[in-house]
Amino acid sequence: MLDIKLIRENSDAVRDRLSQRGSSYDISPLLDLDAKRRELEVQRTELQTRSNEIGKTIGQSIKNGADPKGEEVAALRQEGNDLKKQIGELEPTEKEIKEQLEALLLGLPNLPSETTPVGKDETENVEVDRWGDDRKISHEVLPHWEIAEKMGILMTDRAVKVAQSRFIALVGAGAALERALISFMLDRQTAAGYTEVLPPILVNSASLQGTGQLPKFAEESFKCADDDLWLTPTAEVPLTNLYRDEVLDGESLPIYHCAFTPCFRREAGSYGKDTRGLIRLHQFNKVELVKIVRPDESEAEHQSLLKDAQAILEALELPYRTIELCSGDLGFGAQKCYDLEVWLPSAGTYREISSCSNFGEFQARRASIRFREKGKKGTQFAHTLNGSGLAIGRTMAAILENYQLADGTIRVPEVLEPYLNRDVL
Repeated sequence: MLDIKLIRENSDAVRDRLSQRGSSYDISPLLDLDAKRRELEVQRTELQTRSNEIGKTIGQSIKNGADPKGEEVAALRQEGNDLKKQIGELEPTEKEIKEQLEALLLGLPNLPSETTPVGKDETENVEVDRWGDDRKISHEVLPHWEIAEKMGILMTDRAVKVAQSRFIALVGAGAALERALISFMLDRQTAAGYTEVLPPILVNSASLQGTGQLPKFAEESFKCADDDLWLTPTAEVPLTNLYRDEVLDGESLPIYHCAFTPCFRREAGSYGKDTRGLIRLHQFNKVELVKIVRPDESEAEHQSLLKDAQAILEALELPYRTIELCSGDLGFGAQKCYDLEVWLPSAGTYREISSCSNFGEFQARRASIRFREKGKKGTQFAHTLNGSGLAIGRTMAAILENYQLADGTIRVPEVLEPYLNRDVL
């Protein structure tokens, strides 16, 4: 959530930065409501001040000998009652305006970082670098879903029978490979300094609002019918909200967490896209990285998080490229974001496998995550960051294609051999 003071005092700059996202965001209604709210606050404060003065005057008058039931005291008490009535009449209006103001603020996306490339959409994203040889396979490569079904390690039709489309079941070596990837990624990230967490998979509305999925993206998530609980779309939600409504000790920062969770997304608006295989599912597994840091360390921590995600792809020897998202392609809460895209040889293209985002204080302000430095009275909003380290299904898809041999078997990446106790699937 953006700071209303920032919007009020730098309205032209905020308009300009929001326009870089490529959509129209009219902040005039928000500024009008803010002005009304502040006007009401001044009015209420003046009335309360006068009410307090009357209370003191009554006490002093009686102390000086005035008749407690006399006309002078009665007149003052009447004025005091009238003031209290006026204050009471202001409160519902003030509350309504505050709620309207908060709703508008919750609907505004984060401001792009000053270092984020300005562009209209994904066609203007910037390729930062590439790693690995994406042309090393000389034989024909079957799409990952086709080779997986031939091997009998992926059930699609039977999973649809159990659930619906865009659900899959992994069998035998497929299930083992998924489990091996989860363990490998968690081992690598804990070795890199992250503390592993096994968080709740069901999260409440306040948690989704804290990280920015609500209210704007309600249609993307699965909600329980009888409870204020949702299936988590990403471990970013529970990990960040572990610290919601807290003032942290500055010495406890930075906080690094990693977690494996199943993730659930409706993929609304993606009808007809990637309907086969492991790329776009309603349920998928992911290892997530989350950081809560000081503002002055935010940028360096973002680069470090990016390297931690890249290190997984490099250890698996999967060719990938790093893309810096332009302002028009940024996610709702991000101020700066890098996507990692892994090479899929069957399609001859790169596909997203991780997004590493810096949210600045945007999520911390929504979730009220603050910290206090030792010896200081005031508090500051922390900065939050997260990234996939990595999406398991997409990593498996990349392995099934990049490690596919001409005879239809799959060579096991060397770093996974200890987890699978084999070198070929």
